[in-house]
Amino acid sequence: MREPSIRPANPCFGSGPTAKRPGWTTSVLEGALVGRSHRASEAKAKLVEICERSRRVLGIPADYRIGILPGSDTGAFEAAMWSLLGDRGVDCLAFESFGEGWLQDIETELRLADVRALRAPYGELPDLGAVDFDRDVVFCWNGTTSGVRVPDGEWIAEDRRGLTLCDATSAAFAMELPWRKLDVVTWSWQKVLGGEAQHGMLVLSPRAVERLSSRRPPWPVPKVFRLASKGKLAEGIFKGETINTPSMLAVEDALDGLRWAEAIGGLPALAERCRRNLAVLERLVEERRGFDFLARRPEIRSPTSVCLTIDHPAVAPLDEEGRRKIVGAITKFLAEEKVAYDIGAYRDAPAGLRIWCGATVETADLEALAPWLRFALETVAGRPADA
Repeated sequence: MREPSIRPANPCFGSGPTAKRPGWTTSVLEGALVGRSHRASEAKAKLVEICERSRRVLGIPADYRIGILPGSDTGAFEAAMWSLLGDRGVDCLAFESFGEGWLQDIETELRLADVRALRAPYGELPDLGAVDFDRDVVFCWNGTTSGVRVPDGEWIAEDRRGLTLCDATSAAFAMELPWRKLDVVTWSWQKVLGGEAQHGMLVLSPRAVERLSSRRPPWPVPKVFRLASKGKLAEGIFKGETINTPSMLAVEDALDGLRWAEAIGGLPALAERCRRNLAVLERLVEERRGFDFLARRPEIRSPTSVCLTIDHPAVAPLDEEGRRKIVGAITKFLAEEKVAYDIGAYRDAPAGLRIWCGATVETADLEALAPWLRFALETVAGRPADA
């Protein structure tokens, strides 16, 4: 195979921070209130605007609270777990690295006694029918490190007694979420809309607010996780008063991403861009030129964090360490050619590639990347995949 003649215009295919939206330049930051207090009325208005634009684009119900927390998605989700869990047993779904991380925090940091781990290997989902909704349920909607997502919200009980806590960081703005079945939802600015890192979003249902207002956690809650005080919800968090100082540059950038999302048609348009991007890699796999999906079942395959395994005769006999060396050589080659940056699989995941196909990625760039993936594999492996 000859070296492809076309390179992606934007080689940023990493899964977080992700590619900036098409047409982005630093000029979008000119309205940032740098040097101003985030407590000033103008700055606070921008924080509220992020929450309300997010509500409109995502279709979040009017009676759900929306707040901005420090520490990206991790900080937002930890705040929810530390503040809400403990009243009931917990079912935790773990089918990739972040679900395993939440499970570890629940078991070793919060030290809850009644915890059920519902696990599945990378590329698969646990048995969703085994989830007990009399208990609190902790899960990722989309497995950022496995390329696996839950197919829909049909498995979530309408009459649940426990709360559902959903890490949706690589799903929000890319997939429809059944808000009335979700009590806690978190995401970060650095995923589907291509924002800057460090800030997380937290959405609470009325049921989650009721629990926050009626209990006191049995453990000390760090200030940056504290969603309630003296038995009352910390309402300021959901009215533009962040727990700690946000970056007003990142705030301005987040607003730009939301305005862009609205301008192109909102959530339906964002989701369609993701589907078109996934389709490019589906065609690559169908050609049987050395790649397969880690998530082999299409109905649970992520359209954002797409994870590929290497399916090549020269790689098949290798152990995991050998496969990682091959992947390392491929990613190094593509980065040096300025074709693709940061596409190696997550460190805890099986050896392979992880290619971000979220809405800010242009389909034309993925179409340009596909032949380079084949070329890089054949260059490293020393022969065509179908030889």
